[in-house]
Amino acid sequence: MGYEWDFAIVLRDFDLLWLGLVNTLKVTGLSLLFGVPLGLFLALLRLYGRWPIRLPAAFVIEFLRTTPPIAQLFWFFFALPILIGVEIDPFRASILTFSLQSSAFFAEVFRGGIQSIEVGQWEAAKAIGMNRNQTLRRIILPQAVKRMIPAFLERAIELMKTTTLVSTISYADLLYQANSIAQSTFRTIEVFTIAAAMYFVVIFACSVAIRRLEKHLARSGETIVH
Repeated sequence: MGYEWDFAIVLRDFDLLWLGLVNTLKVTGLSLLFGVPLGLFLALLRLYGRWPIRLPAAFVIEFLRTTPPIAQLFWFFFALPILIGVEIDPFRASILTFSLQSSAFFAEVFRGGIQSIEVGQWEAAKAIGMNRNQTLRRIILPQAVKRMIPAFLERAIELMKTTTLVSTISYADLLYQANSIAQSTFRTIEVFTIAAAMYFVVIFACSVAIRRLEKHLARSGETIVH
């Protein structure tokens, strides 16, 4: 006897799935909001800081990039409150974890983008009396950021996928809500089919936008940093 699909039961709780998607986007958006400037800060420390600063910055970047995100999430949610004596709720632990983790990846994107700018532009800026900070702010970073936009967007998509881990600490993201509905309705296949479709729509739309942007930058002659 074949499986009898029944989406009607699941759709009655679609508002919970929608809330879960909003929560997923909230964690993703805030992690990007904090992670991007922190990534720029780490990249500048690694590139232009004195060696006592460069080495710790490089260590932080590599540590955050190479350790599993779920281990970081568990540490901030379970271990950090013990050390500081302050309870951290799932939402704050999620933002803290993914802001720091994504900052390490963005630091490498920034570093690659800055280093992709021709040395002659640094020399030209120096010739007209600009110091390094002025050159970075006015000449190098505007060009580098334009080249890095596709890489930023790709990282944002990866970040959204990674945030599914927040369900393990009971934050009500899309995956957590889907699991809750599946347990109460016993319609596991239908629930996770709808949840997967929601992820697909959002991520596919972002992927299409990235491809179009890359083509536009390629036509304009910009080098794209990955």
